[in-house]
Amino acid sequence: MSEQVHNRLAIVRAERKVSRKRLAEAVGAHYQTIGYIERGDYNPSLDLALRIARFFGLPVEALFSLEPFRPLTDEVYGRTTS
Repeated sequence: MSEQVHNRLAIVRAERKVSRKRLAEAVGAHYQTIGYIERGDYNPSLDLALRIARFFGLPVEALFSLEPFRPLTDEVYGRTTS
């Protein structure tokens, strides 16, 4: 049984103004697969996760995690969760 992989793909894609189609073409995936990953309906393979991270020039753990991500505002402004 596999665990859900949490991701920030939609946020990063929006910040970089990259369409699902453009990202999919760049990493060799179908654009619907990108949508499934963003919604948490599909866990990417390690290979695909690494290709997506390389496309954005980010470490894979900046995009994908086994634990839910803290809200970006908490990370940026140093807030802690109770």
